[in-house]
Amino acid sequence: MTLYIKTRKFHWNVGGESFMEIHKLFENQYKQLEESIDEVAERINKLGKKTIGTMSEFSELTKIKESPNKYPSQKEMLKELLDDHETVIVELRKDIDISGKENKDIGTADFLTGLME
Repeated sequence: MTLYIKTRKFHWNVGGESFMEIHKLFENQYKQLEESIDEVAERINKLGKKTIGTMSEFSELTKIKESPNKYPSQKEMLKELLDDHETVIVELRKDIDISGKENKDIGTADFLTGLME
């Protein structure tokens, strides 16, 4: 969710050369993230748990760093989002191992692998 919000912020505030291309790139990314967020929430519910849904809950659990009141350059935005996506991939790899090996939940491991891809 934090990556989604950050990508929307950058979409709203991007400027400079290649504005339209980057603006559209960010829009495509946040739309894909929105779909993934919904799929994750549905998977959590299928496993019999409740899904969190407040900004404070998301902020408490996130591995993504935010920068309130900061508006980076276009190049810095791209770098930050690249780093954030790499963080998500690292965490997904850990969660895939936990799901498959420790929890013996191959379905969730496969689901998370699909998200990572």
